[in-house]
Amino acid sequence: MILSPLKTKFKHYNQNQTTLLPYSFDEFIVAQHPVRIVNQVVESINIKPLLKAYSEEGNPAYHPKMLLKVMLYAYMNNVYSSRKIELAIRENINFMWLTGMTVVDHNTISRFRTNKLKDSFKEIFKQVVLMLASEGLISLKHYRWLCFIRSIVTNMGVKKL
Repeated sequence: MILSPLKTKFKHYNQNQTTLLPYSFDEFIVAQHPVRIVNQVVESINIKPLLKAYSEEGNPAYHPKMLLKVMLYAYMNNVYSSRKIELAIRENINFMWLTGMTVVDHNTISRFRTNKLKDSFKEIFKQVVLMLASEGLISLKHYRWLCFIRSIVTNMGVKKL
């Protein structure tokens, strides 16, 4: 049976429709989404060890909290390549929310991981683990969490925690 286009009803669809007010990504991310936990954790930890890696000279840098949130959320989702992280920042609403629609290129992501985060990684990671454990969000005995820790350590080039 072929439906006649005149009798079939569809909901209105116009992807070029403009809105009076722009959408807020905050409205599209549910309250208990893991991206919100990453945001909350990074906002709560002390990043002074990370700030030591930055110079007052030169052009302004992307905020280290934003880059740290992106790295943690990417690693949680098994995304390790700086090019894939850049693509996620451009295409994934959760990454867009974390960055406030700031697009960070893969070179900056790679330099942050290798140059800035390298010396402070252990201290920051320790804070994150202790905070998540104190909130009851993780258990160090949990196998998946141990795999997550191992993947981060492997990708960071850290030999011992």
